[in-house]
Amino acid sequence: MVCPPGLEEVVAAELATLGVRRTRTEKGGVTCRLTTRQLYAANMFLRCATRVLVRAATFTVRTFADLQRRLGEVDWSEWLDGTTRPAFRVTTRRSMLWHDAAVAERFEAALPGHAVDGPEQLIVVRAVKDRFVVSIDSSGAPLHQRGWRLDQAKAPLRESVAAGLLVASGWDPTTSFVDPMCGSGTIAIEAAMMAAGRAPGAGRSFRFQDWSGFQPGTWASVTTEASTSVTGAPAIVAADRDAGAVESAQSNAERAGVAEMIQFRQAPISALEPFPSDDAPGHMVTNPPWGGRVSPGGDLRNLYATLGRVGNEKLPGWGLGLLVADRDLARQVRPGLTESLHLELGGRRAWLLTGRFA
Repeated sequence: MVCPPGLEEVVAAELATLGVRRTRTEKGGVTCRLTTRQLYAANMFLRCATRVLVRAATFTVRTFADLQRRLGEVDWSEWLDGTTRPAFRVTTRRSMLWHDAAVAERFEAALPGHAVDGPEQLIVVRAVKDRFVVSIDSSGAPLHQRGWRLDQAKAPLRESVAAGLLVASGWDPTTSFVDPMCGSGTIAIEAAMMAAGRAPGAGRSFRFQDWSGFQPGTWASVTTEASTSVTGAPAIVAADRDAGAVESAQSNAERAGVAEMIQFRQAPISALEPFPSDDAPGHMVTNPPWGGRVSPGGDLRNLYATLGRVGNEKLPGWGLGLLVADRDLARQVRPGLTESLHLELGGRRAWLLTGRFA
């Protein structure tokens, strides 16, 4: 599995719910053995992964002649039948064959005939110290592309990262949720999909469906499981002071089919309304401005302090998940928060800090 750096353990836990017990994590990925059904289910149900790759070959080579010979020994027929168009993503590090484009050329020459205009089949090649790992992408479009996010506010999160924040924050999908700085609505929409029991891959196609070994009966079993839903959704609120952001969030939620589950509000943080006191404490999970391209030159301390004050006043006992690039700023919300995730987003380090309002 490929995933955003920092979400490896979250993805491993997701795999465990699919019956995959033995996993090994490394930066940006999780390695494991999957049955055919688990492969299909991983694409359908993993919320925090980017792709599911299938290992096709592993070998050590130091010359292009050896590379061509080893490629000729690989049986590609399960994934390439002449109707697809191979596309290569090659990365080499400390390898004798350091020229990525030249490596890709050898792969293309070694593969069987293919259609010029056929559907794309991604082949991922990684070489470290002359050890080559060749993988076939089973997903097609990245898994975080759910198909609903066309309208974007500033600095949008990937859907997979938003889901990871919800999981790592400890939010119970049967309890209330609020994002007071919702932007394009990604976190709130992912929360609604989780609360409804909606599989993130429902309604889309995957590359493995075009493979010669595709098993329609097994896939039908997975899609039947994905069609089940949860009744009795909790209160989910998405608010933002920017009218355009709220409009974008609502449009995205409508495309995702969860607009009726979310209460959209245009309001500043200071106007956050309290939830009924007899409800079980829910969670606030949010991605406040980091500065830079969102708030250039602005002092965000007052914003973060207001978030903490309003949370303590109106959401006592609620859980908190705060995605930040500056942990010092987070102390304005609440001191003593726990670092639950350490992420790399767009080339920047970020942290999910979690805790509870007083």
